[in-house]
Amino acid sequence: MRSYRKELWFHLPSRRGFVNITPQVGEALRESGIREGLCLINSMHITSSVFINDDEHGLHADFDRWLETLAPHEPTDSYDHNRTGEDNADAHLKRQIMGREVVVAITEGRLDLGTWEQVFYGEFDGRRRKRVLVKIVGE
Repeated sequence: MRSYRKELWFHLPSRRGFVNITPQVGEALRESGIREGLCLINSMHITSSVFINDDEHGLHADFDRWLETLAPHEPTDSYDHNRTGEDNADAHLKRQIMGREVVVAITEGRLDLGTWEQVFYGEFDGRRRKRVLVKIVGE
């Protein structure tokens, strides 16, 4: 069995946002030369996530609105975590909801995603550089 590791870096100018990273993950798969196996994609930061869903603008707006309803950024003093001097407690909660990682099967050298499925990076405390790990194992 072989393995391949690649880091993808992101710097979103806004506090929150979603980026379709399917093309970058597919490129990492091509670089790996692995034809059958598994691809792990995970956020290496506790205020961002990786998830799979549809690449549809309205859905992303719905996610943003829903997450802000569940864990609103303001008022920042309503979170115990923010008493440490941070203002990102909501981002930690949003990440917990959206998830840390996904695993995608690799079949015949391609990401074996379902109809409409795409891989996304979700940012909840942006305006700084963050990374996503792509780890591919297989033959």
